[in-house]
Amino acid sequence: MRLGALLPRAVLVAMAWILATAAFTLAADKTSIIGPQPATTAAPAPPPVLTVPSVEAQAFVFAKGILEDAGFGWRVSGPVHGYAGNKVVSQSPAPGTHVIGTGAPMIVLHLARGPYAEKGTPEDSSSYRVTAIKLAGARHVKAAPKPAPTKKVVPAKKPTAKPKPKPKPTPASAKTLPAARPPAFAVKGAPKEPLDEVTLKARADRLAAWVGTHPRHTSRNVNRWLYQHAWIVDGANFGWSHGEQALVELISIDRRVEQMWGVGGRSEKVARAALARVRRLSR
Repeated sequence: MRLGALLPRAVLVAMAWILATAAFTLAADKTSIIGPQPATTAAPAPPPVLTVPSVEAQAFVFAKGILEDAGFGWRVSGPVHGYAGNKVVSQSPAPGTHVIGTGAPMIVLHLARGPYAEKGTPEDSSSYRVTAIKLAGARHVKAAPKPAPTKKVVPAKKPTAKPKPKPKPTPASAKTLPAARPPAFAVKGAPKEPLDEVTLKARADRLAAWVGTHPRHTSRNVNRWLYQHAWIVDGANFGWSHGEQALVELISIDRRVEQMWGVGGRSEKVARAALARVRRLSR
C-alpha cells in the first residue's frame, strides 16, 4: 500500500525534471540561432588609375586647364613663373605615366618665357589641395600569338610595260597658294596664321564630327580633344580668321563633351573668356 502511494509522486517528479531539461535545451538552441552574428564589411573600391596627359610645348594657360580637366593638380618649379603666355618645356612625371588617383596628383611644370609680357600675379600652384604622386603597378600585357608562317606565292611574271615619262616638276611660283586670310585683329608679337592649315572654323567642325563618333571617356580621346581645343583658343586669341565662329562651335563641343565624358567645364570657361576677348578686340 505504501509503495503504491509513493509511485505516482515519483512519476510526477521525473516528468517535471524531464520537462525542465527540455525547456533549458530549447532556450540554449534559440540563443545560438538568433544570437549576434559577426558583422561583414564590404571591401573598399580600388582607386582609379589615371594617365598623365602631355602638356609640353603648351601655353601655361592651356596646360593647367588640361591637367585640371584630367583630374591632376600642378605646381610650377624653376625661375620662370606661372604667367599665362609662358610655355611648358618639361613636366614630371612624363606624359603617359600611369598613377593612382589619390585625389589630385601633383604634376611639376618647368616653364620658359613666352612672347607676351608678364603682367599681374603669377599662378605657381593649383588653387585646390594637391596630393602626392603614387605610381600604378606595371601592367602586364599578354603578347599575341605569332601567326603561323605562310608560304609565299610567287606571282607569274607579267610583261614589263614601258615606263611612262615623269612629268616635269612644277615651279614653286606656279603652285596654287591658299587665299590670304585677313586677321580679325592685330596682336603684337603673335604668330601669323599658317596658310597650310585649315581655318579655325573648319578645325572646330572637324572636332565636332570626331567627338560625335567617340562617346567613350579615354585618356587618348581626352588628350586629342584638349589639343584641338588649345589650338582653336590660342589661334583665336592671336586674331586668326574665323576665330569667333570657331569659339562658338567650340563651346557647343565642350558642352557635349561634358555630357558624354563628364569633363570639360573648365575648358568651356576658357573658351567663353576667349570669345569675349575676341569680340571685344574685333570691334
